[in-house]
Amino acid sequence: HAEAAANSGTAALVSWGGATCGSVDGSDDPDSVLLSLQVVHTHKPHFMALHCQEFGGKNYEASMSHVDKFVKELLSSDAMKEYNRARVYLDENYKSQEHFTALGSFYFLHESLKNIYQFDFKAKKYRKVAGKEIYSDTLESTPMLEKEKFPQDYFPECKWSRKGFIRTRWCIADCAFDLVNIHLFHDASNLVAWETSPSVYSGIRHKALGYVLDRLVWAGQVGVGRASRCTLCTKATMQTVRAADTNEVVKLIFRESDNDRKVMLQLEKKLFDYFNQEVFRDNNGTALLEFDKELSVFKDRLYELDISFPPSYPYSEDARQGEQYMNTRCPAWCDRILMSPSAKELVLRSESEEKVVTYDHIGPNVCMGDHKPVFLAFRIMPGAGKPHAHVHKCCVVQ
Repeated sequence: HAEAAANSGTAALVSWGGATCGSVDGSDDPDSVLLSLQVVHTHKPHFMALHCQEFGGKNYEASMSHVDKFVKELLSSDAMKEYNRARVYLDENYKSQEHFTALGSFYFLHESLKNIYQFDFKAKKYRKVAGKEIYSDTLESTPMLEKEKFPQDYFPECKWSRKGFIRTRWCIADCAFDLVNIHLFHDASNLVAWETSPSVYSGIRHKALGYVLDRLVWAGQVGVGRASRCTLCTKATMQTVRAADTNEVVKLIFRESDNDRKVMLQLEKKLFDYFNQEVFRDNNGTALLEFDKELSVFKDRLYELDISFPPSYPYSEDARQGEQYMNTRCPAWCDRILMSPSAKELVLRSESEEKVVTYDHIGPNVCMGDHKPVFLAFRIMPGAGKPHAHVHKCCVVQ
């Protein structure tokens, strides 16, 4: 989830990756929705942005029919009754191999906010936001956003990638900003990812994120951050298992040099079975953050608040194991909210005596699907978007 700031109030940006809304395998526990609404209740954002990836879940062909019902119930729910304007953009056109991204971007505006405008990219002007509107199926014809799927040659081993981005632009109390919902490429094989550091997949993610940044960036979800192999198996010996017919490497087994050669890690294309998951949860995985280096390439172009939550992926989809990681990939901080330098200045500006900035995840003990949603909540004072504005101590809605 994500919440973004507004005049005289809190804003929030929420990034929700993974099988989001409508999965038929039971991975979306009802408690996850309640916890998300609790975040809204706690921070009381005046402008709220919710960015989802893989909308419709893994089985989107069968599950997409549930999405529309969910969206309509959300818009009409008591919990959201004070948000009298909304814009919902859902890429549900899964039959289009050329365009489908499975992205969903929600924007909710509190009734106290006045004069909110959204940019029309076709007419190249702002339009006042009124009422609640839902756009789905074919977003390519919607002038209020820019949507693009990453070129197929970025990730040729995936026959039909859904990775891409959706961009919207807003103006609230003379403060204009872009919000970008980005879904980058995954690690298709643990064995290939192991071969080099940084991995080939890291390079692909850099290329795709750079592709977006060349257009602009404000905030979004990105799939980055893999714990270093050197950290997890420093005193281990490696056994290579090959296929009898092709001699291809199919498994790596790491054993302790002593202690009866205990198995520490087994690695296959889609298996990451580490003997002690507590290393990823202990002190929120802080010891592994030094190996989270993918964003360093963009250190002059992107900013992120300090991470104080454990790796957000890949969690078990068993509703009874909300804290357990799946043994599919190395746990990593795959859900991020990033800011441009100008957005950083706006969010961290110190004029407000009530300055509160929160960067955290949702539902640490509850099943939320294979990703834990992350959110950023902050306040923006009236006039904060003006370079030399005199910001008054009062924060009355204008």
